[in-house]
Amino acid sequence: MKSLRLSSPAPIETHPLRMVDLPIPEPGPGQVRIRISACGVCHTDLHTVEGDIHPPRLPVTLGHQVVGVVEAMGNPTSPDVGNEPDPKSGDFGVRVGARVGVPWLHWADGTCEFCRRGQENLCPDAKFTGFDVDGGYAEYMLADARYVLPLPEGLSDEQAAPLLCAGIVGYRSLKLADIQPGERVGLFGFGAAAHLSLQVLTGWGCQVSVFTRSKSHQDHARELGAAWAGEAAEGVAGALDRAVIFAPAGELVPVALEKIRLGGTVAVNAIHTSDIPSFSYDLLWGERTLRSVANATYQDGVEFLRLAAEMKIRATVKTYPLAEADRALEDMKHSRFNGEAVLMMDS
Repeated sequence: MKSLRLSSPAPIETHPLRMVDLPIPEPGPGQVRIRISACGVCHTDLHTVEGDIHPPRLPVTLGHQVVGVVEAMGNPTSPDVGNEPDPKSGDFGVRVGARVGVPWLHWADGTCEFCRRGQENLCPDAKFTGFDVDGGYAEYMLADARYVLPLPEGLSDEQAAPLLCAGIVGYRSLKLADIQPGERVGLFGFGAAAHLSLQVLTGWGCQVSVFTRSKSHQDHARELGAAWAGEAAEGVAGALDRAVIFAPAGELVPVALEKIRLGGTVAVNAIHTSDIPSFSYDLLWGERTLRSVANATYQDGVEFLRLAAEMKIRATVKTYPLAEADRALEDMKHSRFNGEAVLMMDS
């Protein structure tokens, strides 16, 4: 099978991904083999390529917003794998021939204090798709059957891919920001996650302000329903109830704190960000809350995919063939498109 591998971190402009031929993997106990049709391109992939974050082993196949069809299954390791779907419990079962999505969270131990609390996103032994294990920049991959997600009907592969990280983690960010329907919300940065989160917020009746340097992204935000769009230096202090920072720029933290009211919340959605500068305690005082967002749970995925289907959320997508993943990552780094890049395996 064809697979794009990262062997050594380097600037994306040097095109460090290499296409190789690998054996088609065989699923072990509790695993499924997926024939991949599409894979979204994420800033986490770029951080991995450029050495901002370090996978436990190299080479590795990136990609964690994977859409495909279950082609084979290993022996189940628990009675849940292969059961009939039970939407009320969140167990949708897994079947050969099912179209599924593979998110960032690949595996959690299920026994630690965080897993027992339903916070498997914080499991200290968790493994992540396209980072700890090979991901979706390939024709086939293996996934843990417990963590693959059923996909809504009527949603194309290229539309489904961005929902699996940008959408799910964006949705968790909105929850952790304590956003209530009708509130005034600021989004800092306007890439893949923010343009999906904006659609959720407008569905909740929120008044959304988008802060981004890109004029193209500002226009895109207005087209999707933002009440205001401009640069972070603009806007009125204390005018927002909540804010979510999507850009990996620590200097935005004091800016966002300044723009929320007393008792408001700022959530930082970034697996890696630049250092946060020193700021006056006055910006945090008044029961303002500052919190990070770390990964997402399986239940976040179930909830968001249902919500996306109900709200008819649509991703703005630019497609690339698998062989041009380097170009997609470079275009994302330099904000050359709106929304999200998606690799299509049949291109």
